[in-house]
Amino acid sequence: MTRHTILLGAPIQTGASQPGCIMGPQSLRTAGLAKIIEDLGWQVSDRGDLTITPQRPTPHPNAAIHHLAETRAWIDTVREAALAAGRDCDLPVFMGGDHSMAAGTLPAMAARAAEAGRPLFVLWLDAHPDLHSLDSTESGNLHGTPMAYALGLPGFGSAYPANAHPLDPANVCMMGIRSVDRAEAKRILETGIEVHDMRAIDETGVIAPLKAFLARVAAANGMLHVSFDVDFLDPSFAPAVGTTVPGGATFREAHLILEMVGDSGLATSLDLVELNPFLDERGRTARVLCDFTASLFGRRVLDRQTRSY
Repeated sequence: MTRHTILLGAPIQTGASQPGCIMGPQSLRTAGLAKIIEDLGWQVSDRGDLTITPQRPTPHPNAAIHHLAETRAWIDTVREAALAAGRDCDLPVFMGGDHSMAAGTLPAMAARAAEAGRPLFVLWLDAHPDLHSLDSTESGNLHGTPMAYALGLPGFGSAYPANAHPLDPANVCMMGIRSVDRAEAKRILETGIEVHDMRAIDETGVIAPLKAFLARVAAANGMLHVSFDVDFLDPSFAPAVGTTVPGGATFREAHLILEMVGDSGLATSLDLVELNPFLDERGRTARVLCDFTASLFGRRVLDRQTRSY
Protein backbone atom coordinates (compact mmCIF):
# COMPACT_ATOMS: atom_id res chain seq x y z
CA MET A 1 0.00 0.00 0.00
CA THR A 2 1.41 3.42 -0.97
CA ARG A 3 2.08 5.65 1.98
CA HIS A 4 0.95 9.26 1.88
CA THR A 5 2.61 12.47 3.06
CA ILE A 6 1.28 16.02 3.10
CA LEU A 7 3.57 19.04 2.78
CA LEU A 8 2.35 22.11 4.63
CA GLY A 9 4.17 25.43 4.69
CA ALA A 10 4.13 27.87 7.59
CA PRO A 11 6.25 30.87 6.47
CA ILE A 12 6.70 32.33 9.95
CA GLN A 13 9.47 34.80 10.70
CA THR A 14 7.85 36.82 13.50
CA GLY A 15 9.39 34.58 16.18
CA ALA A 16 12.97 35.15 15.03
CA SER A 17 15.36 38.10 15.09
CA GLN A 18 16.39 38.02 11.41
CA PRO A 19 14.06 38.11 8.39
CA GLY A 20 14.28 35.40 5.76
CA CYS A 21 12.54 32.33 7.22
CA ILE A 22 9.42 33.40 5.35
CA MET A 23 11.14 31.96 2.26
CA GLY A 24 11.86 28.59 3.88
CA PRO A 25 8.92 26.54 2.55
CA GLN A 26 9.37 27.74 -1.01
CA SER A 27 13.10 27.05 -0.83
CA LEU A 28 12.41 23.43 0.12
CA ARG A 29 9.96 23.13 -2.77
CA THR A 30 12.51 24.61 -5.17
CA ALA A 31 15.11 22.13 -3.91
CA GLY A 32 12.77 19.32 -4.99
CA LEU A 33 11.47 17.98 -1.69
CA ALA A 34 8.22 16.63 -3.15
CA LYS A 35 9.93 14.74 -6.00
CA ILE A 36 12.57 13.34 -3.65
CA ILE A 37 9.87 11.84 -1.43
CA GLU A 38 7.83 10.65 -4.43
CA ASP A 39 10.89 8.86 -5.81
CA LEU A 40 11.00 6.89 -2.55
CA GLY A 41 7.54 5.47 -3.27
CA TRP A 42 5.37 7.90 -1.32
CA GLN A 43 2.28 9.75 -2.51
CA VAL A 44 2.85 13.48 -1.92
CA SER A 45 0.23 16.21 -1.58
CA ASP A 46 1.24 19.85 -1.12
CA ARG A 47 -1.34 21.95 0.70
CA GLY A 48 0.57 25.17 0.10
CA ASP A 49 1.41 27.83 2.65
CA LEU A 50 -0.68 29.00 5.56
CA THR A 51 -1.33 32.69 6.18
CA ILE A 52 -2.60 34.88 8.99
CA THR A 53 -4.48 38.17 8.88
CA PRO A 54 -2.95 41.42 10.19
CA GLN A 55 -3.03 41.54 14.00
CA ARG A 56 -3.40 44.32 16.52
CA PRO A 57 -0.38 44.46 18.86
CA THR A 58 -0.76 42.62 22.16
CA PRO A 59 1.07 44.18 25.10
CA HIS A 60 3.01 42.08 27.61
CA PRO A 61 4.82 42.94 30.86
CA ASN A 62 8.05 41.65 29.30
CA ALA A 63 8.96 44.59 27.09
CA ALA A 64 11.48 42.54 25.10
CA ILE A 65 8.74 40.45 23.47
CA HIS A 66 7.83 41.33 19.90
CA HIS A 67 5.11 40.06 17.53
CA LEU A 68 3.16 38.37 20.32
CA ALA A 69 -0.20 38.79 18.57
CA GLU A 70 1.18 37.41 15.32
CA THR A 71 2.74 34.44 17.09
CA ARG A 72 -0.54 33.56 18.79
CA ALA A 73 -2.36 33.79 15.46
CA TRP A 74 0.21 31.51 13.85
CA ILE A 75 -0.14 28.99 16.69
CA ASP A 76 -3.90 28.80 16.19
CA THR A 77 -3.61 28.58 12.40
CA VAL A 78 -0.81 26.00 12.37
CA ARG A 79 -2.42 23.84 15.05
CA GLU A 80 -5.70 23.53 13.16
CA ALA A 81 -4.09 22.84 9.77
CA ALA A 82 -1.46 20.49 11.20
CA LEU A 83 -4.07 18.40 13.01
CA ALA A 84 -6.04 18.06 9.76
CA ALA A 85 -2.90 17.04 7.88
CA GLY A 86 -2.01 14.54 10.58
CA ARG A 87 -5.43 12.95 10.30
CA ASP A 88 -5.26 12.79 6.50
CA CYS A 89 -1.88 11.13 5.90
CA ASP A 90 0.76 8.82 7.33
CA LEU A 91 3.53 11.35 7.94
CA PRO A 92 2.96 15.08 7.39
CA VAL A 93 5.92 17.41 6.82
CA PHE A 94 5.57 20.90 8.28
CA MET A 95 7.88 23.38 6.57
CA GLY A 96 8.88 26.54 8.41
CA GLY A 97 9.42 29.28 9.06
CA ASP A 98 11.03 29.77 12.43
CA HIS A 99 10.73 27.29 15.29
CA SER A 100 7.76 29.05 16.87
CA MET A 101 5.88 26.90 14.34
CA ALA A 102 6.32 24.00 16.78
CA ALA A 103 4.03 25.76 19.25
CA GLY A 104 1.33 24.82 16.74
CA THR A 105 2.56 21.48 15.44
CA LEU A 106 3.40 19.92 18.82
CA PRO A 107 -0.06 20.48 20.37
CA ALA A 108 -1.63 19.35 17.08
CA MET A 109 0.30 16.09 17.02
CA ALA A 110 -0.38 15.58 20.74
CA ALA A 111 -4.10 15.93 19.99
CA ARG A 112 -3.77 13.51 17.10
CA ALA A 113 -2.04 10.98 19.35
CA ALA A 114 -4.73 11.42 22.01
CA GLU A 115 -7.40 10.67 19.40
CA ALA A 116 -5.55 7.45 18.59
CA GLY A 117 -5.18 6.56 22.26
CA ARG A 118 -1.39 6.62 21.99
CA PRO A 119 1.31 8.73 23.67
CA LEU A 120 3.27 11.31 21.68
CA PHE A 121 7.06 11.23 21.80
CA VAL A 122 9.26 14.03 20.45
CA LEU A 123 12.79 13.85 19.06
CA TRP A 124 14.04 17.44 19.27
CA LEU A 125 17.05 18.09 17.02
CA ASP A 126 18.18 21.62 17.81
CA ALA A 127 21.05 23.67 19.19
CA HIS A 128 18.57 25.20 21.65
CA PRO A 129 16.00 23.61 24.00
CA ASP A 130 13.46 26.43 23.36
CA LEU A 131 12.32 26.24 26.97
CA HIS A 132 11.74 29.93 27.60
CA SER A 133 8.43 31.24 28.87
CA LEU A 134 7.11 34.67 27.98
CA ASP A 135 8.39 35.85 31.35
CA SER A 136 11.92 34.48 31.04
CA THR A 137 12.90 35.35 27.46
CA GLU A 138 15.42 38.18 27.37
CA SER A 139 15.69 38.42 23.60
CA GLY A 140 11.92 38.51 23.10
CA ASN A 141 12.32 36.12 20.14
CA LEU A 142 9.41 33.75 20.53
CA HIS A 143 11.02 30.93 18.56
CA GLY A 144 12.65 30.22 21.94
CA THR A 145 9.33 29.28 23.60
CA PRO A 146 7.60 26.37 21.79
CA MET A 147 8.87 23.46 23.88
CA ALA A 148 8.04 25.17 27.18
CA TYR A 149 4.55 25.91 25.87
CA ALA A 150 4.02 22.39 24.49
CA LEU A 151 5.02 20.92 27.86
CA GLY A 152 2.39 23.04 29.59
CA LEU A 153 4.94 24.89 31.71
CA PRO A 154 3.87 28.11 33.46
CA GLY A 155 4.62 31.57 32.15
CA PHE A 156 2.21 31.88 29.22
CA GLY A 157 -1.08 32.83 30.85
CA SER A 158 -3.70 33.66 28.25
CA ALA A 159 -1.18 35.16 25.82
CA TYR A 160 -0.87 31.81 24.03
CA PRO A 161 -3.88 29.55 23.31
CA ALA A 162 -4.86 26.99 25.94
CA ASN A 163 -2.93 23.74 25.51
CA ALA A 164 -5.29 20.82 26.01
CA HIS A 165 -2.69 18.09 25.47
CA PRO A 166 0.63 19.01 27.15
CA LEU A 167 3.58 16.76 26.39
CA ASP A 168 4.99 14.39 28.99
CA PRO A 169 8.60 15.52 29.62
CA ALA A 170 9.56 11.86 29.94
CA ASN A 171 8.62 11.42 26.27
CA VAL A 172 10.99 14.10 24.95
CA CYS A 173 14.55 13.46 23.77
CA MET A 174 16.76 16.41 22.80
CA MET A 175 19.91 15.92 20.76
CA GLY A 176 22.51 18.42 19.59
CA ILE A 177 21.88 20.97 22.34
CA ARG A 178 24.77 23.43 22.77
CA SER A 179 23.27 26.84 23.56
CA VAL A 180 21.25 26.97 26.79
CA ASP A 181 20.24 30.03 28.79
CA ARG A 182 20.14 29.90 32.58
CA ALA A 183 16.34 29.81 32.78
CA GLU A 184 16.27 26.96 30.26
CA ALA A 185 18.92 24.97 32.15
CA LYS A 186 16.77 25.27 35.27
CA ARG A 187 13.75 23.91 33.40
CA ILE A 188 15.75 20.99 32.03
CA LEU A 189 16.62 20.00 35.59
CA GLU A 190 13.07 20.56 36.85
CA THR A 191 11.38 18.55 34.09
CA GLY A 192 13.98 15.79 33.77
CA ILE A 193 13.94 16.00 29.96
CA GLU A 194 16.44 13.66 28.32
CA VAL A 195 19.16 15.86 26.81
CA HIS A 196 22.16 14.73 24.80
CA ASP A 197 24.24 17.82 24.21
CA MET A 198 27.10 17.97 21.73
CA ARG A 199 29.64 17.04 24.39
CA ALA A 200 27.71 13.86 25.16
CA ILE A 201 27.47 13.10 21.44
CA ASP A 202 31.21 13.71 21.05
CA GLU A 203 31.90 11.30 23.91
CA THR A 204 29.42 8.50 23.23
CA GLY A 205 28.01 9.05 19.73
CA VAL A 206 24.35 9.07 18.71
CA ILE A 207 23.61 5.37 18.25
CA ALA A 208 23.17 4.18 21.85
CA PRO A 209 20.97 7.02 23.14
CA LEU A 210 18.83 7.08 20.01
CA LYS A 211 18.35 3.31 20.03
CA ALA A 212 17.24 3.48 23.66
CA PHE A 213 14.80 6.30 22.95
CA LEU A 214 13.31 4.58 19.90
CA ALA A 215 12.93 1.39 21.92
CA ARG A 216 10.88 3.33 24.49
CA VAL A 217 8.67 4.75 21.74
CA ALA A 218 8.08 1.28 20.31
CA ALA A 219 7.40 -0.28 23.72
CA ALA A 220 4.76 2.35 24.45
CA ASN A 221 3.18 2.06 20.97
CA GLY A 222 3.91 5.75 20.73
CA MET A 223 3.67 8.21 17.87
CA LEU A 224 6.91 10.05 17.13
CA HIS A 225 7.21 13.69 16.08
CA VAL A 226 10.63 14.78 14.84
CA SER A 227 11.38 18.51 15.09
CA PHE A 228 14.45 19.36 13.02
CA ASP A 229 15.98 22.83 13.36
CA VAL A 230 18.66 23.77 10.82
CA ASP A 231 20.90 25.00 13.64
CA PHE A 232 21.14 21.41 14.87
CA LEU A 233 23.69 21.10 12.06
CA ASP A 234 27.16 22.53 12.05
CA PRO A 235 27.01 25.85 10.16
CA SER A 236 30.14 24.94 8.18
CA PHE A 237 27.94 22.96 5.76
CA ALA A 238 24.47 24.33 6.62
CA PRO A 239 24.86 28.12 6.86
CA ALA A 240 21.25 29.14 6.12
CA VAL A 241 20.14 29.85 9.67
CA GLY A 242 19.94 33.06 11.67
CA THR A 243 21.07 31.50 14.95
CA THR A 244 24.36 29.84 14.01
CA VAL A 245 26.07 27.98 16.85
CA PRO A 246 29.44 26.37 15.98
CA GLY A 247 30.07 22.75 16.83
CA GLY A 248 26.83 21.23 15.59
CA ALA A 249 26.04 17.79 14.24
CA THR A 250 28.10 16.58 11.31
CA PHE A 251 26.66 15.55 7.97
CA ARG A 252 27.02 11.87 8.83
CA GLU A 253 25.67 12.20 12.39
CA ALA A 254 22.52 13.87 11.08
CA HIS A 255 22.06 11.29 8.34
CA LEU A 256 22.59 8.46 10.80
CA ILE A 257 19.99 9.83 13.20
CA LEU A 258 17.37 10.20 10.47
CA GLU A 259 18.24 6.85 8.89
CA MET A 260 17.76 5.16 12.26
CA VAL A 261 14.42 6.90 12.75
CA GLY A 262 13.44 5.89 9.22
CA ASP A 263 14.47 2.28 9.85
CA SER A 264 12.34 2.21 13.01
CA GLY A 265 9.17 3.10 11.11
CA LEU A 266 8.04 5.08 14.17
CA ALA A 267 7.99 8.65 12.81
CA THR A 268 4.49 10.05 12.32
CA SER A 269 5.27 13.74 11.69
CA LEU A 270 8.18 16.05 10.91
CA ASP A 271 9.07 19.72 11.39
CA LEU A 272 11.68 21.38 9.18
CA VAL A 273 12.38 24.81 10.63
CA GLU A 274 14.65 27.86 10.67
CA LEU A 275 15.76 27.54 7.04
CA ASN A 276 16.67 31.08 5.99
CA PRO A 277 17.48 31.07 2.25
CA PHE A 278 18.65 34.68 2.43
CA LEU A 279 21.69 33.40 4.35
CA ASP A 280 22.30 30.33 2.16
CA GLU A 281 24.99 29.58 -0.42
CA ARG A 282 23.36 28.74 -3.78
CA GLY A 283 20.61 26.74 -2.09
CA ARG A 284 23.09 24.44 -0.39
CA THR A 285 21.32 24.16 2.97
CA ALA A 286 17.92 23.59 1.39
CA ARG A 287 19.31 20.68 -0.64
CA VAL A 288 21.03 19.24 2.42
CA LEU A 289 17.77 19.46 4.38
CA CYS A 290 15.98 17.63 1.57
CA ASP A 291 18.64 14.91 1.71
CA PHE A 292 18.14 14.47 5.44
CA THR A 293 14.37 14.29 4.95
CA ALA A 294 14.92 11.59 2.33
CA SER A 295 16.83 9.56 4.93
CA LEU A 296 13.81 9.71 7.23
CA PHE A 297 11.54 8.63 4.35
CA GLY A 298 13.66 5.60 3.47
CA ARG A 299 16.65 6.62 1.35
CA ARG A 300 19.86 4.81 2.26
CA VAL A 301 23.55 5.35 1.51
CA LEU A 302 23.57 3.24 -1.65
CA ASP A 303 20.63 5.21 -3.04
CA ARG A 304 22.46 8.57 -3.06
CA GLN A 305 23.86 10.18 -6.15
CA THR A 306 26.87 12.48 -6.35
CA ARG A 307 25.91 16.11 -5.90
CA SER A 308 27.82 19.17 -6.98
CA TYR A 309 27.64 22.34 -4.89
